[in-house]
Amino acid sequence: MDRRVAQGAGPDGRPSTLTTPSATRFPVIFSGVALIVLAFAIYLSSGPVRYYNHFVWQALAFLDGRAEIDYPVGATATSPGNAFFQDVVPVLDADGQPTGRGQIPFPPLPALVLLPFVVLWGLATDVQQVSSLFGAVAVGTAWWALGALRIRPGVRVATTVFFGVGTVFWYTAQTGTTWYFAHVVAVILLFAAVGLALRGDPQADERLDRDQTPEPARADERRAEGWSAGVVDGGGPSFGAQVLDAIRHLDRRQFAAGFLFGLAATARLPVVFGAPFFMLVGGGGTWVRRSVSAGLGAIIPVGALLAYNVVSTGHLFHPGYEALYRLEAIGWASLGYHIDWAIEDIRYLPQNLAIMFLSTPSVMPTLVPTSVGSGAALCIDPGVGRGLFEVACPIALPRDIGMSVLLTSPAFVLLGPALRSYGRSRLVSGSVLAMIAITVVNLMHFSQGWVQFGYRFSNDLVPFALVLVALGMQRRGGVGRLAVVLVVLSIAINFWGVWWANALQW
Repeated sequence: MDRRVAQGAGPDGRPSTLTTPSATRFPVIFSGVALIVLAFAIYLSSGPVRYYNHFVWQALAFLDGRAEIDYPVGATATSPGNAFFQDVVPVLDADGQPTGRGQIPFPPLPALVLLPFVVLWGLATDVQQVSSLFGAVAVGTAWWALGALRIRPGVRVATTVFFGVGTVFWYTAQTGTTWYFAHVVAVILLFAAVGLALRGDPQADERLDRDQTPEPARADERRAEGWSAGVVDGGGPSFGAQVLDAIRHLDRRQFAAGFLFGLAATARLPVVFGAPFFMLVGGGGTWVRRSVSAGLGAIIPVGALLAYNVVSTGHLFHPGYEALYRLEAIGWASLGYHIDWAIEDIRYLPQNLAIMFLSTPSVMPTLVPTSVGSGAALCIDPGVGRGLFEVACPIALPRDIGMSVLLTSPAFVLLGPALRSYGRSRLVSGSVLAMIAITVVNLMHFSQGWVQFGYRFSNDLVPFALVLVALGMQRRGGVGRLAVVLVVLSIAINFWGVWWANALQW
């Protein structure tokens, strides 16, 4: 392959117009703003009316100087209350009696993000609108992060569009309930962290001519980057000395990337296992300096979260998770939960792997659910009047327990060509390791995100996956016919899923 094409270069061998800021600043900014506006319009127009958001109540409690929310609160003429909330642990007094307060176990960052809106509108805060706005910001942040890669402009556009409306992020952003808003906040911060790390490490980007680099040269490069070990072959400084040196010569950009990464974990805990990306990608020059710089940045928000847990509960890790698991394992045993297993248990892997990769829609159903938990209606004449959007008798329905991530977003397969550089490219290797670590931890969790369209836990790893999709698309020569088909198909499937999820009041 021509090296100029592989690196997104122009005919004269120089970087493509996308990588020359003076020539492309306005088109790039205009394109990014256009994508943000378009995403906001789509999310806002497709979003349902939702009142199920714990973080509004948590924000109100913070404004009152406490961690416990008022709970349970009955409905009034102006508010639906919160007595119907799940995932709230009632606070009891010394005699075991309810105090009228409850604790929310979820990390508090989304509630902090909502503070300005709650100050203005209180319980009337429309989190669906706020989520749509922040979802659009996430699309813009994805656009910015991808701009650090050596990819063609068309690849950057196609990959961003795929993320915005071709993955379950569309359903996530337009829904705006507790769990989904947490995903939106975390995704924004993860993309920002990835973008900073990429801009601090121009040598980490995927160079498609790397396969032709002689092995001795690659070995020298790996040693220079600290790829294999903390001690240079035969006589470099000890690992401890390298750590001390890394602390003294902290890379500020990588520190900032680590801080944003740690902050994302205070919205969605599993993303903290994406640390391998920031060990292999970012400023610093060696894996030790990258790790130390990012780690010191990340430990600030993560440490603040642990301190919050101790102050609010007396425990380092919030005990509400375990209490709610016991309740859900009993109440929803039909979902495959096991009361005698741990909340994170390796025995959950087989059934959860099946949801993530193998779960399919319900095809030609005879019973159609009317909403969550309210029974189902009989499809009277299954042979007549079927349609993709026929509420009474559909051709296919999404499964509320989740569906295969490859089925709902088939364009993810475009990352395949990039995987061939695993072990040779720090960017590819870091992205893959981050995805695997997050996925394994999520698959060990007892719940997989029910009720949902698609597989919402994929939001935890989508920034790393999107980097690989862009690189894979670039390796194939840009936005070819296959890429167009897969992206368009992904958008169509997610349109179908969002429509049905809202019709069924998920």
